[in-house]
Amino acid sequence: MMKYLKQAIGSFLLVAITGSASIADDRPVLRSQVMTLSEIVTVGDFYSNAGRLASKPLFRSPDMGTSGNVPAQQVADRARAAGLDQAGTDGLRTVVVHRGATTLNRDQLSGLVRSALASRSAGVDPKNLEIKLTQAPDRILADPKVQDPVRVDGFDWSQSTGHFKLRATVAVEHGTEPLILLGTATEMVHVAALAQPLQREDILREEDLVTIRMARTKVPAGALIDAGSIIGMAARVNLRANVPLARRNFQRPILVDRGEKVTVTFEMSGMKLTSRAKAIDEGAKGDVIDVMNLQSRRIIPATITSRGHVRVHAANPIIASLNSETN
Repeated sequence: MMKYLKQAIGSFLLVAITGSASIADDRPVLRSQVMTLSEIVTVGDFYSNAGRLASKPLFRSPDMGTSGNVPAQQVADRARAAGLDQAGTDGLRTVVVHRGATTLNRDQLSGLVRSALASRSAGVDPKNLEIKLTQAPDRILADPKVQDPVRVDGFDWSQSTGHFKLRATVAVEHGTEPLILLGTATEMVHVAALAQPLQREDILREEDLVTIRMARTKVPAGALIDAGSIIGMAARVNLRANVPLARRNFQRPILVDRGEKVTVTFEMSGMKLTSRAKAIDEGAKGDVIDVMNLQSRRIIPATITSRGHVRVHAANPIIASLNSETN
C-alpha cells in the first residue's frame, strides 16, 4: 500500500513541477535589445510571449538609423498598463531600441551612378567606369520598408568631359525627399605599355610589358590593348615607360644594315653557291633588299634570311654576276 502511495505522490509532484516549468516558459520576458523598422515599438517588440497583446503600442521609435535607451521599469509599467500583467524588468535597467534604415554611403551612391549610367548608355561597361562625386551627402537614410528606397528620375552625362548630374527621389519616414548628385564619370580602358624604357632597336620581350588604365578619351589613336603581336619586334625610336604602345612604334628586327657586307646564297638542285656582297638597303627577316656584288659591282635583289645572310631570287642573271664558290 505504501509503495503505491509513494508512486502516486511522485507522479503528482512530477506533474506539478512540469506544469510550473510550462507556466514559467510562457511568462513574458523583457528583451535587452529591440530592433524595429516601424515608427512605433509594441509590447511584442519588448517582450517574448506577449500573446494577443503583442501588437499593442508602447513607445515611439527613435529616428531611422538611430538607437535610443528606455528605462526597463518604464517599459514594464507601460506593458502592465496595456494588459500584460506579468511584465517585469527581468533584472534589466535599460532596453536599447534600434530603428532600422536603408543606408547608402558615398561608395554605394557611386554605385547608383554607375548603374544609372550603364543602363542609359549602350556599350558602356559599368566595371570600367571611374566615378568621382563632387556634390553628394556622406550618407542617406531611406525607409527600409519601401522596395525601391531610391528612385532615379533623371541622368545627364557628357562623355567628352565626364561631368554628370543625377536626380533622384528618396523614400523617407513621411513621404519622399529629392536627391541631387554631381560629379564625373570617366570610362577607363586598359592599354599596353612598357614597364621600363626601351631604346631604339631594342627587342621587345614579354616581361617588358605592363597594362595601364587610363581614360578612354585620352587614349591615343592606334594604342594597343593586346601587345602580343609586337613581342619580338624592335623599337623604331626610344620609348618611355607607362606610355601607351602603338604598332607603328615597332618594326621587325633589322638583320642587315645599309653598307654591311653580307653573304649571298644561291641554291639550285644539287648545288649551293655563295658570294660576298654589300647591302645597299637595310632590312629585317623576309625583306627584299638590293645587294652589290663586291667584284662585278652588279646590283641584284635578295631576300634577308638571317643576320648578315641573304638569298637571291633569280638564277640566270645572278649566276653570271656572282664570283661564286661551291660549298
